[in-house]
Amino acid sequence: MAIEFKFPDLGEGIAEGEVKKWLVNEGDTVSKDQSLAEIETDKAVVEMPSPAAGKILNLYHKEGEMVKVGEVLAVIGEGGETVSTRPPVSKAADDRTKEERPPSVSVVGDLPLEEMVVSSAPEKRSGRDVLAMPSVRKIAKGKGVDLTQVVPSGAHGQVLENDLEGKKERPKTVPKFDIYGYIDRIPIRGIRRTTAKRMKESQQKVAAVTSMEQADVTRLVEMRDRVKVPAKERMGVNLTYIPFIIKAVVQALKAHPMLNSMIDEEREEIIVKKYYNIGVAVAIDDGLMVPVIKAADLKSLKELAEEVSALAKSAQERKVDLADLKGGTFSITNYGVFGGTYGTPIINYPETAILGIGRIMDAALVVEGAVQARKVLPLSLTFDHRAYDGAVAAKFLKELTYLLENPELLLVMD
Repeated sequence: MAIEFKFPDLGEGIAEGEVKKWLVNEGDTVSKDQSLAEIETDKAVVEMPSPAAGKILNLYHKEGEMVKVGEVLAVIGEGGETVSTRPPVSKAADDRTKEERPPSVSVVGDLPLEEMVVSSAPEKRSGRDVLAMPSVRKIAKGKGVDLTQVVPSGAHGQVLENDLEGKKERPKTVPKFDIYGYIDRIPIRGIRRTTAKRMKESQQKVAAVTSMEQADVTRLVEMRDRVKVPAKERMGVNLTYIPFIIKAVVQALKAHPMLNSMIDEEREEIIVKKYYNIGVAVAIDDGLMVPVIKAADLKSLKELAEEVSALAKSAQERKVDLADLKGGTFSITNYGVFGGTYGTPIINYPETAILGIGRIMDAALVVEGAVQARKVLPLSLTFDHRAYDGAVAAKFLKELTYLLENPELLLVMD
């Protein structure tokens, strides 16, 4: 008996995903739990395991197409079985259709629930040429909207309810140039779309202010240079500056706990977290991911280095666990690795602060009355001014700077 494999609810508010790659073809024989496809959600790329052993009878979505939770991805059955080549209608949509459409009078079976496009000239479409569910047609009729003038956004060219809000002429083709020359059009999908949404949400909801400081990290550079080779040879650890910075951030947060917080807008309360989950932004090809180091205050430099490396690798390979992307209380973004100095990083909402780290530079500083060549680390702290004032943020930066300039303290502080 054929089994419909539907895109499951992955939690975390995920409603849809993009089929990045099929790992099987129609006609292939698969085993239970064998990966069928890679689906990119707005959190990560996840592999879809087969719910049963059998033969792939149909694959209903092409690579690059969007699939919503509950829609059928594939049908698995036994050799000799056949199924419809058209994707099945979800139960919810099917129930609505049965309520709204009168019974078919055909003597040879039910008529199709959706109208099929029969015209190859979209600019001359009639109402019957439009692909739309009966419920959408009913709403359009009530609003007086001409469906032939609506630009569809459905994955298969169908008009959706949201499309009825604006009446625009359907373009014959998507232009590949503007008045100045040729252009490329890049779809906003997956992580890039999520990044854009999160940045917009943060800018709309947060009263963001950025404070900047520089730390003389000459001693930190010297300390790291002394131990990085033994750490690699003896413990297999790639010791970057990030574990030291996480250690310093945690201690500064303990001294100034307001920055380790979020705002409960409904209750109009500031929630100060008593645990320290530090997010570290990782740049990937099409956006940012922020894996979270849980209980960072309880981990050694070695443990922090290992976890940062493992999470960064899984994020870049798009195999990070969804649980590793939530629960953060404070975030760090290191644009210095790309050559940046100062910036105005955007808060990872609903957190109230994020630290931007620039590249370590040589600078001439006055030390004990003499000009010396020193190693300087630019720091940019963006904070939510609704939660606390600039004085609190300045004190946090002062404490953080002191710890980075005196790295020996990080080895003895709890």
